[in-house]
Amino acid sequence: QVQLEESGGGLVQPGGSLRLSCRASAAGFSIYTMGWYRQAPGNERELVAHDTSAGNTFYADSVKGRFTISRGSARNTVYLQMDDLKPEDTAVYYCVAAQYSDDPWSWGQGTRVTVSS
Repeated sequence: QVQLEESGGGLVQPGGSLRLSCRASAAGFSIYTMGWYRQAPGNERELVAHDTSAGNTFYADSVKGRFTISRGSARNTVYLQMDDLKPEDTAVYYCVAAQYSDDPWSWGQGTRVTVSS
């Protein structure tokens, strides 16, 4: 099980930017995939983006062109740069990680993002 610690949430106006960060407890070379889910009030949890050590990156259609996922050089940190934020991006964002490709996700505790004027 990978322990995850998120930071970077907060309140931002529409059109603004935020950067989420997440650090994993396991050594970076052993973490295959890191990513982000989000859950808005009344909605199911949805995958926002993930990045694998094989170089594969996924984005949900709703965030393509606005969000960018990246991994730190030590590969045990993942970032989510969120630009042109919209009120519908308001949610609790959860960092996830899988140490090996067929492992279930480990989950962070979540960080709240609120987009409102």
